[in-house]
Amino acid sequence: MPDRQKDWHHGVAFGDGGPVTDDTTAGPPATDDTLPADRYLGDPAVRAEWDNRYSERQQLWSGRPNGALVAETAGPTPGRVLDVGCGEGADAIWLARGGWDVTALEVSGVALERAAGHARDAGVTVRWVHAALAEAELPPGSFDLVSAQYPALLRTPDAAAERALLAAVAPGGVLLLVHHAGMDTQQAHESGFDPADYVWPSMVAALLTDDWETQVDEQRPRVAPDGGAGAHHTDDVVLRARRLR
Repeated sequence: MPDRQKDWHHGVAFGDGGPVTDDTTAGPPATDDTLPADRYLGDPAVRAEWDNRYSERQQLWSGRPNGALVAETAGPTPGRVLDVGCGEGADAIWLARGGWDVTALEVSGVALERAAGHARDAGVTVRWVHAALAEAELPPGSFDLVSAQYPALLRTPDAAAERALLAAVAPGGVLLLVHHAGMDTQQAHESGFDPADYVWPSMVAALLTDDWETQVDEQRPRVAPDGGAGAHHTDDVVLRARRLR
């Protein structure tokens, strides 16, 4: 999805992103080279769905970073970042080039292979995690920035995905959640997409407590890279929140 504007992606993205390891092993973001290359944490059906989608095209996304991510990270000093739904790796590679220590999460193994190849070509190092967000076993409170650009996170009664996003942010860190404006109010599609099945920024904002400072919560025109799926969307909803403690 970097630009992850994938249209629908579970724990990854909707629409058309100490040193870390450059591998495509799944599970917790560790440097354990013994992890099996095919270890995936999440729903196998979701993995298969997105593997099939990526396999249909040699390149699904534009290959350039998402505009909201570029704009919202113009000031912060680079630190540890989690890229939720990294797709073919454009956001993750852009962040790594900027000095960030990048962990990138994705459900599609096909996408991860492409992302890892692009990172090698770019000469940057990224830790790749093959998992859905809620099942990823990420160390809590370990990221200075959690970036979720157009994520297709499935909604559950216990708000597992929303809570996983918040839990990953370190004290003093920032959650940046960006989505296509207006999608949450659409009716269920004949294709099977139902907005009621997915997590939207307003749902995450509703979980913010006094431990958080909302810095941005607005709709704005989307700065979209040319090409790639999702280029027809014109406006973004941007939620940026800082964890105080």
